[in-house]
Amino acid sequence: MILSFHPIIVADKNIICAGRDPGKEELDAIKQADAVILPQGCRQTLYDMAVAHCQNIFPDYHAKFKFPGKIGQTGLFAHFDLPCPRTETFTSLDDFFHKTRPSHQALSFDYPFVFKFDWGGEGDNVKRINSLAEFDSILAKAASCERTGQYGFIIQEFIQTDNRSLRVAVIGQKRISYWRTQSDPDQFGTAIAKGAEIDSDSDPVKQRTGIKMVNRLCEKTGINLAGIDLIFPETSGTADPLFLEINYFFGRTGIGGSERFYGLLEEEVRIWLKNLGF
Repeated sequence: MILSFHPIIVADKNIICAGRDPGKEELDAIKQADAVILPQGCRQTLYDMAVAHCQNIFPDYHAKFKFPGKIGQTGLFAHFDLPCPRTETFTSLDDFFHKTRPSHQALSFDYPFVFKFDWGGEGDNVKRINSLAEFDSILAKAASCERTGQYGFIIQEFIQTDNRSLRVAVIGQKRISYWRTQSDPDQFGTAIAKGAEIDSDSDPVKQRTGIKMVNRLCEKTGINLAGIDLIFPETSGTADPLFLEINYFFGRTGIGGSERFYGLLEEEVRIWLKNLGF
């Protein structure tokens, strides 16, 4: 029996478990299933239940929950020896001030550098810090976030690029790559929501290099559904790119919209099931 928790993918049995933790009904169904298909917005409670009682799970979210947030992803890149910008992680403001006493000058970064809150994806909660005044302002925002229970941030070296990043969408065994280019010099970041434009054609050699790096990541981690962001340092020529971020819930504009995304996802799930013998 194939069990799907995904609202779009139809299987022998379908259960919607959105916005809540799983219960007895979900547990009983998982125990009877030969394979389980999970939604992108899967809670860890549902994922843990699925992997504990069924051998065949799609997508593989082991890395997502073992290395959560941007702090966790920094650890993932280090653990698997994957290149990324030089980064320092801080679990809280107390952790930051403990590590950088007596002042900000203890930071091993020159301005500008990049500040990222631990939560959020697709370029959210990311800011280039150009001065001490901007740094003080973002730390004040971090203090405000902590009062609402949101902790943690990373500080990362600023890598000079040509104002673009490479997105590689991983959908099962399929890879779709495209550049996100920011034409506004006053806008930091290459998220589509920040005005970046999609370019699927430029620098195909670099795109292939990026895909090879993403394949290396997927082989090491098991990731089979995510949007992976990389950058090429401006002075690197054809050197290897650097990993920026793994987005397990990612935008679909660059791959042709939601309809095409779900079509590709259904196709890759069918291939996955066929390879399992179902």
